[in-house]
Amino acid sequence: MKANYHKYILNFKRPSGTSRGVLTQKETWFITLDDNGKMGIGECGILRGLSIDDVPEYEEKLQWVCEHIDLGLEELLKETVHFPSIQFGLEQAFRSLQSTSPFLLFPSEFTSGNAEININGLVWMGDKTFMKQQIEDKIEAGFDCIKMKIGAIDFDTELKLLQFIRNEFTAKDIEIRVDANGAFTPDKALEKLKQLSEFELHSIEQPIKQGQFEAMARLCEQTPLAIALDEELIGVFDVTKKQQLLQMIKPQYIILKPSLIGGYGGSNDWIRLAEEMNIGWWITSALESNVGLNAIAQYTYTLGNTMPQGLGTGSLYTNNIEAPLEVVRGTLQYNPKNEWKTNLI
Repeated sequence: MKANYHKYILNFKRPSGTSRGVLTQKETWFITLDDNGKMGIGECGILRGLSIDDVPEYEEKLQWVCEHIDLGLEELLKETVHFPSIQFGLEQAFRSLQSTSPFLLFPSEFTSGNAEININGLVWMGDKTFMKQQIEDKIEAGFDCIKMKIGAIDFDTELKLLQFIRNEFTAKDIEIRVDANGAFTPDKALEKLKQLSEFELHSIEQPIKQGQFEAMARLCEQTPLAIALDEELIGVFDVTKKQQLLQMIKPQYIILKPSLIGGYGGSNDWIRLAEEMNIGWWITSALESNVGLNAIAQYTYTLGNTMPQGLGTGSLYTNNIEAPLEVVRGTLQYNPKNEWKTNLI
């Protein structure tokens, strides 16, 4: 078996704002396998400044993995514990290699075009006019769950945007999730959560920066608004430590990004632990290309979680890989009549 890797730069259609800055490009990496002409592909989706494996030796590790591909998946996963995005790329590539088609990783009613996945509509940060327009566009497009990035512009302006939605739509009509990406300080967070809760929001992701365990635990205990951990899960590799983190913080939800937490294996660990503690969860892509998004979506469907998932990122880029994935009326669908168009493999 031969393995190769290469970098691919995804270009955003328009700059996309978060509390950590504005994104114009997204770097990703592909691992391809060739076993006597049978091909497999996986995406190693790294997020600079957020992924735990954003380290200088990242490409060196990819090279090592390709040179030692004959070790097999199980052994390679052990050797890449601190490189969760590479683990996920490997899981995809080996599953792809063994499949009847390189992009058919989990055959199901979803991949046959007979079922869909409910997803949230993502509203990026920007000035009030831009964010308001995005909200109107998402509602017009048929989304009944909207996720709004907050924490980068004036908080009062963000509250007015939420008021704008609630003036038109009740919580039964439109579910609203907000994502602070750790923008609040521990001393101000509870007061802000109280203000946000007036708009009957579903939840808030990562109100304060990760790593402040005691402060986050207090927030989760006192909050009037459900809290979902996101970045908090990154870099927690050991199952016992995962369990300890959930037992200490006791969040209402956790959000799983396979590229950031060790792929299918890492996600399965978190899901099992969360369900043992009656903690809710959903799955989100991490700005992968359609190759990674497809791998996440097919896996997500098999889990049977009916909550809206965070899988609506396929249309962000000017140079994404053409895929059968389609967003239709607030759902992600796989149209088997459409073909993959790529020269990656």
